[in-house]
Amino acid sequence: LAQTPTPLQFLGRVSEELGVRLWIKRDDLTGMMLSGNKVRKLEFSLARALEQGCDTIITCGGLQSNHCRATAFACAQLGLSCSLILRGENSETADGNLLLDQLAGADISMHRAAHYARNLSQLLEQKAAELTESGRRPYVIPTGASDGTGLWGYLCAAMELRDDFHTHDIRPSHIICASGSGGTQAGLTLGAHLLKMDVDVVGFAVCDDEAYFQSKVRADIEQWQQLYGKQIGEDVDVESLNVIVNDHYIGPGYAKADAEVYETISWLSRLEGIVLDPVYTGKAFYGLVEEIRAGRMGNSGDIVFVHTGGIFGLFPQRQGFESLQSKAQ
Repeated sequence: LAQTPTPLQFLGRVSEELGVRLWIKRDDLTGMMLSGNKVRKLEFSLARALEQGCDTIITCGGLQSNHCRATAFACAQLGLSCSLILRGENSETADGNLLLDQLAGADISMHRAAHYARNLSQLLEQKAAELTESGRRPYVIPTGASDGTGLWGYLCAAMELRDDFHTHDIRPSHIICASGSGGTQAGLTLGAHLLKMDVDVVGFAVCDDEAYFQSKVRADIEQWQQLYGKQIGEDVDVESLNVIVNDHYIGPGYAKADAEVYETISWLSRLEGIVLDPVYTGKAFYGLVEEIRAGRMGNSGDIVFVHTGGIFGLFPQRQGFESLQSKAQ
């Protein structure tokens, strides 16, 4: 489903301004409706669903979930039905990812945030039971396709990055990504370990804190090891893995950004012609820039930022950019 390998692009003007050598892995260009990092993971999750003879996919996320939108379109491409359980209520005309969910023909149910948080497992189980009773064969994919199966997506991406580094003759000190459900960071962390890459994988949290992501990344890797690792002869000491999380740039909360994030998105758009989003990549890139300016990323080696997509999340948050224009005037 994914169009890979994606380019590794040098950010010359940003590098000059920040005094580092900064590269960006263009996983916003994986194709399939600009699905970013989601399609890398969905390739493996959906392959497993098809292997088990399932005909309906159930998954979950926020009202503007990139993962849910990517799942809806992947299902449409594969001839599968899709059922989405979304956190939040839409009081206006559908916009962004929610509009695309509808266009892809997904069955959508929305739930108040508190109810969703307390009862997500039951909501997924109930939907699966309803579909089974109606004669369907459902398969449940967790938030972000972040589990031991979806982890393969960024384990393979780590192999791709290894080839990128060889092609460009670079030895990065850091690989940076946004961490929202933990799967991208888990795959990159495991990949760096298995491939013996001398690089720190750093996840910039966009919602939960460092302790949560430390636990979630290790749980995904542990599940991968139980499902697949032992079959291919890999015995990973999960607790010894270096799982690095920066939780200082979450801001007001998930899918909520400070003005500095919108300013960073506008700055990168003008400087390099690359667009980030305020939910994931904008926060992570803002955090990275702040860490570089504070001298906390070191001054040797190259840094690689993984652009995980999310452009459709811009449109429902257009007011953040309107406030920037008002300030400029």
